[in-house]
Amino acid sequence: MPLHAWLPEWWWLAYLALGLVVGFFAGMFGVGGGVIIVPLLVFLFTAQHFQTERVLHLALGTSLASIVFTNLSSMRAHHLRGVVRWDIVRVAAPAIVVGTFVGTLSADRMSSRYLAIIFTVFVFFSSLQMWQDRRPRGTRTLPGTLGLSTAGLVVGALCSLVGVGGGILVIPLMTLCDVPMINAIGTSAALGLPISVGGALGYMITGLGQTELPPLSLGYVYFPALVGLVLGSLVTVPFGAHAAHRIQVIVLRRLFAIVLFFLATKMLWSLI
Repeated sequence: MPLHAWLPEWWWLAYLALGLVVGFFAGMFGVGGGVIIVPLLVFLFTAQHFQTERVLHLALGTSLASIVFTNLSSMRAHHLRGVVRWDIVRVAAPAIVVGTFVGTLSADRMSSRYLAIIFTVFVFFSSLQMWQDRRPRGTRTLPGTLGLSTAGLVVGALCSLVGVGGGILVIPLMTLCDVPMINAIGTSAALGLPISVGGALGYMITGLGQTELPPLSLGYVYFPALVGLVLGSLVTVPFGAHAAHRIQVIVLRRLFAIVLFFLATKMLWSLI
């Protein structure tokens, strides 16, 4: 039976299965999962014959909406351990929110092809970073208010364009500025909340006037996929975190990098 002939209930199971996979990797590697959520949602949405020109927009908006929930849990856990640099969050968060709205407005005006090119390049970059597992040494101090705000604006815009929570950008930037790794991870989790909330709201708002979106969508956020992703990830995040302490993570990071590379290559091939 072809994929498009599946009953709707089967698609809920597919989204739940995706959430289980994403939650495991998020718990193991401390990433929000957007780099793997978006391409897999694109494949699922395409198989359901959603409007081609808006498939990627739906995947980006739904990804950011799902990351809101994982960020809330992660931020609370890191805050209780006292590792969040709230002084950084207070300065950067307002600029991040502005940046996410700039990014979502830009995405709404881009064709799906150009948006896919940006996302594919970012996934190739992410896979390379995961493969190398290289942590930059602190070589400078944190910039002042203007520097942090500018960085927040850029990070917010880029993250909303590619549907990620920001950890893969924020953590290296902070460690480069001599912020200890544990604080960089905790602060990244806190900064991921304005990124995901601002981005999700932006995609909801910019998608409201669009026609031919699937039922149960609010703008570019598709709720059946959102529910499956959230429920699945809540189940497997603890297992991923547990596995991170028992398995050689460098091997798994490189396997994950290979998966990302093939996902990006598949998207690039479809563009060509």
